[in-house]
Amino acid sequence: QVQLVESGGGLVQAGGSLRLSCAVEGSIFSINAMGWFRQAPGKQRVLVALNTIGSSTNYADSVKGRFTISRDNANNTVFLQMSSLKTEDTAVYYCYADLLRSRANRQVYWGQGTQVTVSS
Repeated sequence: QVQLVESGGGLVQAGGSLRLSCAVEGSIFSINAMGWFRQAPGKQRVLVALNTIGSSTNYADSVKGRFTISRDNANNTVFLQMSSLKTEDTAVYYCYADLLRSRANRQVYWGQGTQVTVSS
């Protein structure tokens, strides 16, 4: 079975930084896209950053200039470097992956979620 394993969440003061990691575990054929979503208390899950392999990277306006998504292709891992964190960034962060298990088997996966709490 394929799963996404997240790590790196925690507590940080406003202005600080955190780095989230998400690794694809299991056998896959290829990756179409990987990214990050977040859900704050009482709010809907929203896109934070998305990288479509071989294409562009998209960021939510609220994180542009502060967050950076990157990949380690050899290890099927995606990172989210978060800097200049604000209290508004407090949320559960979910890794997202659009994968091909085989040439004819596309499937979307979600990580378990990792809590990021930014204090003032």
